[in-house]
Parts: sequence; structure tokens; C-alpha cells
Amino acid sequence: MSNVVLSCEKLTKIFSDVGRELKILDEIDLSVARGEVLAIIGQSGSGKSTLMHLLGGLDEPSGGTVSLAGEPFSRLGAQRRGALRNVHLGFIYQFHHLLPEFTAQENVAMPLLLRRQAAAQAEAQAAELLERVGLGERLAHKPGELSGGERQRAAVARALVSRPRCVLADEPTGNLDARNARAVFDLMLELNRELDTSLVLVTHDPQLAARADRCLELREGRLHSH
Repeated sequence: MSNVVLSCEKLTKIFSDVGRELKILDEIDLSVARGEVLAIIGQSGSGKSTLMHLLGGLDEPSGGTVSLAGEPFSRLGAQRRGALRNVHLGFIYQFHHLLPEFTAQENVAMPLLLRRQAAAQAEAQAAELLERVGLGERLAHKPGELSGGERQRAAVARALVSRPRCVLADEPTGNLDARNARAVFDLMLELNRELDTSLVLVTHDPQLAARADRCLELREGRLHSH
């Protein structure tokens, strides 16, 4: 089995703006190895979030291909792509995106329920991982009853509950103070090692980027070693 979990070849994204074309990403080649922690840095507006959306199959490239677990992800139909994404990818964003009407346990169980897993089993796995991220006493709390750091830890648990091959994290600590940011990132690295899940991280924080196995800078549409 290939050691490459997520890759892209000649990945290009062009936006049209008032009659002119803006090339945001310019024929990017990238391979993410199993268990690797990769940080992507770059100035605001450099296209980091666009790259993450393309790698996650949430947007269509203008050119090139994205492959997930060996399948040409960007060439699949919407249904097959959604199924592959649900099995192999986890997502963490700057804002937690937890559903406000559901408890922490129900939010974390959601990816498993979408995979048609039995509710009791999904909730048991969610409870186990919430315990693991220090929220064992907060299972029945809704997002509005959790602190910012707790909400983000619940979001980390939700991204990892299905044991995906790769987690895409877009500024996952950008909304937290320094102490909570460090605690959440420590947790992400710990679970990355424990579950052998690859982690692709967009961050503005040089201290977090320095702790990755590899750091690339997105500049003028291309990735450069940093």
C-alpha cells in the first residue's frame, strides 16, 4: 500500500474578476505521507484556504488533480467523492462549526452516524474520544455552554472520531488565546501520533509551524520549502 495519503498534481485555481483572470494556485504538486504533520504558511490572500478546499474536495480545481487514498478524488462524481471524504478526511476550522442544537457527544458522533453506524456505537466512540480530549464531564453540554477552548477540543474530537487517514486544519487555533492554542495543538499532535493520521495545517503562528515535520510557504501561487 502506498505511503502517500493525499496528493495533488499540477493543481491550478483561477478566479475571474471584472474581466481579468487571477491565478491563485499555479500547477502545485504536493504529496502528504501517512502520519506526516505538514504546515502551510503564507500571507493573507495567498490562497492557503483555497488550497485546503481543493485538497478536501470542497471546491473544483481549474486544472490538475487531487488524489485521496490513491483515488483521483477531483475526478469523481459528487456522491462517491462525499463518501470517500467522509471515510478518509477530517476537517478542523478556525471556528468550530459545531451544531448549536446538539450536545458535544451528538456533534462528535455525527460523522459516524453519516456513515450509517449504529447510534449506540457512534455515541460510545464519541464519548470515549471526548474523554480523551478532556471533555468527559461535558458530554451533554451544547456548544453555547462550552468555553472557546472546549469547543475547539470538541471539534478536534469530531474530526478524528472516524480515524481518518488525513485531517485538514485551517487556522485551527486562530480563534484561541496563546495558552488554549498551545493546548489544542498539543492535543492534535498527540492524537496524530496515536492514530497515525496525517495532519495538514494552515497557520499564521510560526511557533506551531515550527513543530510540524515539514513546513511549506505558499507564495505567488506556488509552494516553497520553508
